[in-house]
Amino acid sequence: MSVLEHVDRILLTAAIVLVLVAGLLLLVRIWLGPSMLDRAISLDVIAALIIAGLGAKSAFARDPFYFPIMLVLAFLGFTGSVGIARFIAVRDRPAVTVPTPGPDAGRTEGGTQ
Repeated sequence: MSVLEHVDRILLTAAIVLVLVAGLLLLVRIWLGPSMLDRAISLDVIAALIIAGLGAKSAFARDPFYFPIMLVLAFLGFTGSVGIARFIAVRDRPAVTVPTPGPDAGRTEGGTQ
């Protein structure tokens, strides 16, 4: 094994370790919250980390088998994020109140109708 291949293996191993550490930290963020939006963003980032982990595995094995799987996961992660964002936007929308006419409804300033 040449020096460049050895460096390549070390960097790929470091990338996989960093992806795993980031995944553990994101699981902590999902567990602790504090809000639903934090959890939703963490799930979106976990989808990106899974894609990055598959890319690192594919590079480590020098096998392009996982590329279509990564593409499908990216699409699912995107649509999941959009769905969660729409759900949160609808849930957090302020309620619209229609004013009800009071006892002076229909009266003009002059006192006559």
